[in-house]
Amino acid sequence: MRHHVATTALQAGLATYPSYQLSESGGMTMSMPVSSGISWNDDKTWRRAGFNTLNCLIGCSIGDFAMILFLQKYYPSTSMSMQMILAVIAGLMTSVLFETILLRTREKFAWGAAVQTALSMSFISMIAMEIVMNFTDFMMTGGKAAFGNPMYWTALLVSMIAGFIAPLPYNYYKLKKYNKACH
Repeated sequence: MRHHVATTALQAGLATYPSYQLSESGGMTMSMPVSSGISWNDDKTWRRAGFNTLNCLIGCSIGDFAMILFLQKYYPSTSMSMQMILAVIAGLMTSVLFETILLRTREKFAWGAAVQTALSMSFISMIAMEIVMNFTDFMMTGGKAAFGNPMYWTALLVSMIAGFIAPLPYNYYKLKKYNKACH
């Protein structure tokens, strides 16, 4: 009987995730669970979440790609896994710095409160963005920057778009649920 209770709890938990449906025309639709209590149709919130996510993307991209370029120029023997780890850390650091400066200048937060808010409100978003950007970049380029190759620039654009899309629903959810933004 215990197994049945665990299965019921699992089913209830899974019901809060979005469901996907494929149509015969080849399209895909996504429906968000009603039980979340969040309306996913608010254009104003989507625009604000998009703006917030773009700020995060800028901050993450600066550190991420700067680290990759630095390592490939000055430490080319660095392993690919170490490059990716260091790029994620650098991206997180520059994003937190960028978010902190935005909170300090736009919202007039004290420095301590700005750092704490940047870390608490958007760190999950930053991590998701960094992982998706680096994974996409690695899958398309093998992780090596080749400035003379148009495929590198295509991969850079695709990885940034993927990095933008990955945390966008989470950022929308946080805005809608808490009516707060850290950006």
